[in-house]
Amino acid sequence: MFSEIRAVFSRRYLLQNTALEVFMANRTSVMFNFPDQATVKKVVYSLPRVGVGTSYGLPQARRISLATPRQLYKSSNMTQRWQRREISNFEYLMFLNTIAGRTYNDLNQYPVFPWVLTNYESEELDLTLPGNFRDLSKPIGALNPKRAVFYAERYETWEDDQSPPYHYNTHYSTATSALSWLVRIEPFTTFFLNANDGKFDHPDRTFSSISRSWRTSQRDTSDVKELIPEFYYLPEMFVNSNGYQLGVREDEVVVNDVDLPPWAKKPEDFVRINRMALESEFVSCQLHQWIDLIFGYKQRGPEAVRALNVFHYLTYEGSVNLDSITDPVLREAMEAQIRNLGQTPSQLLIEPHPPRSSAMHLCFLPQSPLMFKDQMQQDVIMVLKFPSNSPVTHVAANTLPHLTIPAVVTVTCSRLFAVNRWHNTVGLRGAPGYSLDQAHHLPIEMDPLIANNSGVNKRQITDLVDQSIQINAHCFVVTADNRYILICGFWDKSFRVYSTETGKLTQIVFGHWDVVTCLARSESYIGGDCYIVSGSRDATLLLWYWSGRHHIIGDNPNSSDYPAPRAVLTGHDHEVVCVSVCAELGLVISGAKEGPCLVHTITGDLLRALEGPENCLFPRLISVSSEGHCIIYYERGRFSNFSINGKLLAQMEINDSTRAILLSSDGQNLVTGGDNGVVEVWQACDFKQLYIYPGCDAGIRAMDLSHDQRTLITGMASGSIVAFNIDFNRWHYEHQNRY
Repeated sequence: MFSEIRAVFSRRYLLQNTALEVFMANRTSVMFNFPDQATVKKVVYSLPRVGVGTSYGLPQARRISLATPRQLYKSSNMTQRWQRREISNFEYLMFLNTIAGRTYNDLNQYPVFPWVLTNYESEELDLTLPGNFRDLSKPIGALNPKRAVFYAERYETWEDDQSPPYHYNTHYSTATSALSWLVRIEPFTTFFLNANDGKFDHPDRTFSSISRSWRTSQRDTSDVKELIPEFYYLPEMFVNSNGYQLGVREDEVVVNDVDLPPWAKKPEDFVRINRMALESEFVSCQLHQWIDLIFGYKQRGPEAVRALNVFHYLTYEGSVNLDSITDPVLREAMEAQIRNLGQTPSQLLIEPHPPRSSAMHLCFLPQSPLMFKDQMQQDVIMVLKFPSNSPVTHVAANTLPHLTIPAVVTVTCSRLFAVNRWHNTVGLRGAPGYSLDQAHHLPIEMDPLIANNSGVNKRQITDLVDQSIQINAHCFVVTADNRYILICGFWDKSFRVYSTETGKLTQIVFGHWDVVTCLARSESYIGGDCYIVSGSRDATLLLWYWSGRHHIIGDNPNSSDYPAPRAVLTGHDHEVVCVSVCAELGLVISGAKEGPCLVHTITGDLLRALEGPENCLFPRLISVSSEGHCIIYYERGRFSNFSINGKLLAQMEINDSTRAILLSSDGQNLVTGGDNGVVEVWQACDFKQLYIYPGCDAGIRAMDLSHDQRTLITGMASGSIVAFNIDFNRWHYEHQNRY
């Protein structure tokens, strides 16, 4: 469907500007190669006017799809966002790769990521020691001084008149190297075998050990490989789960799973610690220098020569015009050479890349009257009591500054809702993103015009609900712009959309055969589009699409009167009680009254069941991270952490009836709250406790985090909301530097 297209990028194929990559709403993408550039232009003007999407701060115009990578880089706001630490190092590198033409759809232009650690031998890894980190100002080939001399001499003593001089005859990213990293998982195993006459590589050349690969990249003059993004998120790539016969090395070791460094006991540990190293202060301070080498001013020309960063001339954009080669045999030979040599990304900038702002600068908290010695007064920013004593069962903190109304939306058990303004002028304790209300020294202020719950502006949903439905956080969804609230549990088997501005009903959505019991939405695109999932007593789930034009749309994007669901998700035997949807991964995870939890794709395919331990039979809450970790809370204080591929990673039991859970944006931290009135923070990977807040005088029913991850808002059984200071970075440095 054209209505599903979200971004269109022009691409190179074999160094020619003849391709397009089209990204869809379900996060899949397709790459097309066309005969010539004129056809590319025609196709772009036939497709919807989406530009390169809404994520990079660029207008949605067709000319943006045809812009050069350098123009995209210059016009985007992503570098500034990275400098201000609004996005992670991983996200920024993916952005640079994407606009520079790197894509998962072309093995010759696979996204490239840096090696960041040098210590793959120790039993313990200390992330506070500079010596454990690679020097990112130098290419892989120049890290070892002896090998750097070899490459420099090769360049200086060049005698071949047929081609310009270079330092390296292999590249840091090729189709062969991408396949060699991923050879244990499909579809890459099949791609590898197809490219190698149905055979695996010689066992001594097969990727079999991370420390061995690092050593080779420092010693072997024909190996200057960098990494791929999967090293930072995909533990499955290190496991030979399909049992392939990969041979026996000369040292008589059978090649099977990849050998991990001693400091990583399992693949999940390696990926998590490697990712933490990528996001560390050491890497943040140097990353701009690596960007200069791969995407920037040291990529070619005199600066590349000085930096020992010159590759074969056929790896660079503009080095050859295939259309000028009329002899088909000669052209085929040239194409094969480009395929084998690798392709350097498009050059994004011709001046040094700016560095990232210091974390110390951004996190500095000046002394103020708010810095009390008492722990309760340091942790709790604010307590706000509502006139109604009804428990606050849903909290949505949509506090991004660009919103018309940055606000915390609260909904009570009696379905009374309020939009509480979030101010954005002066920093609270030096933290960007929200401000003090001058009268109360609070970051949130109750706006009487918006939160008025009486008279003509009454904000209570009085429509008849099924009396047997237990009102909880799963019964509500607030859209990312705070303008609409979706509510389920109605006797007529619908869920409904209400305007938060007027309190009026704007849409009724039918589709289930029984009462709708729970709702969830995916993290929204900036344009407002997102997925909505509804679960029901009839044991099914329906997937809907919420348009930025503010209604649920069905298969006919022009009609919102009787929308049809995009997908029907089946497989449960009992009433669905909790659900989470992650657009980034294209997955829906749901739990029935009596388990197990199921994982579906957003197109409706059932992938797997997440089977908990014996005593984990009744799932009640689900939270999933974009990294593919799924935290499930079961009755009686039991938690499990699963990988999205079904592996049970950790479990714990606590003495509290938990009512609300949420993950930090990076998926590293879990926050829980329940009837005991205590908010606790855990390390998500192993449920190690990081912090306990002082107990509140009422149970916790709902929670959400502000967009900058510095304030936690909780909804209380007493009809109050409490705002807590939260500092994931501090706990990270206190608890997570040694492995």
